[in-house]
Amino acid sequence: MSNTPFSRFEWMIAWRYLRARKAEGGVSTMTWISLIGITLAVAALIITLAVRTGFRTEFVDTILGANGHVSVYSAGEFKENGQIDRAITDFDGWAENIRAVEGVTRAAPVVKGQVMANHIDANAGVQVFGMRLDDFRTLPRIADPETAQGSLENYDDGIAIGAGVARDLGLTLGEKIRLISPNGVKTAFGVSPRINVYDVTYIFSAGRYDIDSTRVYLPLAEAQSFFNKEGSVDEIEIMVDDPEAIDRYVPLVLAAAGEGALSWTWQDSAGAFLRALEIEDNVMFIILSVLVLIASMNIVSGLIMLVKNKGRDIGILRTMGLTEGSVLRVFFLCGSLTGVVGTIAGVILGCLFAIYIDPIFAAVNYLSGGGVWDASVRGIYALPAELQLGDVLSAVALSLGLSFVVTIFPARRAARMNPVEALRYE
Repeated sequence: MSNTPFSRFEWMIAWRYLRARKAEGGVSTMTWISLIGITLAVAALIITLAVRTGFRTEFVDTILGANGHVSVYSAGEFKENGQIDRAITDFDGWAENIRAVEGVTRAAPVVKGQVMANHIDANAGVQVFGMRLDDFRTLPRIADPETAQGSLENYDDGIAIGAGVARDLGLTLGEKIRLISPNGVKTAFGVSPRINVYDVTYIFSAGRYDIDSTRVYLPLAEAQSFFNKEGSVDEIEIMVDDPEAIDRYVPLVLAAAGEGALSWTWQDSAGAFLRALEIEDNVMFIILSVLVLIASMNIVSGLIMLVKNKGRDIGILRTMGLTEGSVLRVFFLCGSLTGVVGTIAGVILGCLFAIYIDPIFAAVNYLSGGGVWDASVRGIYALPAELQLGDVLSAVALSLGLSFVVTIFPARRAARMNPVEALRYE
């Protein structure tokens, strides 16, 4: 009898055992349980990895698309009253020098302030960003005609507000919004609140609930006047070619800005959340890996039953000249084939779920009566999923590796079975 590893004869025996009925001593029911368990475990792992990747990508994209990758501001000087004055007066010079740095794609002078927004009886706290129209156009997530209402050409004639602000205040294009700042007009009797009214000329959606619900944009000159910062800005908002490598640009940008410049990167502001997300991802991968291991252990149960039921067959095959290695490979094939088929089915199911997650989630939301995804808690408006080859391959490697390893032990038991003992009571 041929001793060639994984010969056609061994494949034939393994396939016959796998499809044998229970009445014939087979374990088809246990095989199906193992197959379904591995399929669901692998699918769950791939879906989790895809959602994890999609969530991080969406979160980072909304940060990078609606904010500067690094902000440069002044260390400031102490005034006579003991306060620090951080105003940047030569902001156009700073911006021009920073734009000359290789890799910098945008350097925009910005005025920032927090005020109260009012429309009829509705009020909301908002953060005002003052910048020029040309700089406003270069914000990918903000100046996006596909998700926005209104025209950028009217930016200098009024105010641009987030979709959440418009929703909370009940505003539409062309209506008026009132901004109220407690640090307003300086008079002989002190500082009185400044109240200005603006026409809503643009409504944007950045894809992030917190940004859309708190942010508005004014033309730079109007923002300087509103916050009593004529001739100065608070910071220079910068974008670069490779935001993930922002640390490489920071020294160059600070050198271009000059002495007294400080920086604050997007990783500084979102780093804690991203680190927490990474830890959560690792924990979820470990938990789901345990599920795959549990599903793989069903293969062991099925093979142990198969070896017990096929003791007579093993004895006969051994007396016919089948080696221990051949017997081991036959039962290894029985177990590993279950793992392979289950893994393939799990990959298909997981990929299909990730690809069609939007209609699936919409159906779940409809059947549950809505409210499954709360954007105010999650931060983004939908559950994203992004398939990556590396994630799929890691799930496949884990499933196949565990399936192959756990199969070896019952297969070795079958190979070491004494043919005399196996046939003694037959």
